[in-house]
Amino acid sequence: MISKDYIAKQPVERQKLLKEIHEIIIANDKTVTATVEPMMGKEMIMYKGKGMMKYALASVKNSMTLHVLPMYGSEKLINKYKALLVKANFQKGCINFNNEEEMPLEIVKQLIMDCSGIDLVKIREEYLKSKKAKEKK
Repeated sequence: MISKDYIAKQPVERQKLLKEIHEIIIANDKTVTATVEPMMGKEMIMYKGKGMMKYALASVKNSMTLHVLPMYGSEKLINKYKALLVKANFQKGCINFNNEEEMPLEIVKQLIMDCSGIDLVKIREEYLKSKKAKEKK
């Protein structure tokens, strides 16, 4: 399944917002490509770069969800967007929302632009390298 088909299968009242968020991600983070894959028992649009998920967009039972892995590892990013997206519901690495009022597109665009330069593979490699160095001590 492709992103367009995934969005078309969602409730009509969610399709426009999902499509717009999808387009924002594709336009503003050239390091990722979109596929539809299962995660946490649900199909969602996964945005991967260098084989690693960076974002995921889903429409679930009670809300829509944007997973943002760069935000998960950055207290600065999460605090910035908690202050900007006060009507959305933040979890560890995702933002749950019901409509554009809770997830304004200009702020979504800013979030993706802030995350686009973050290389998760490099961060992971550095973490594993430092962990291995600590184990040798």
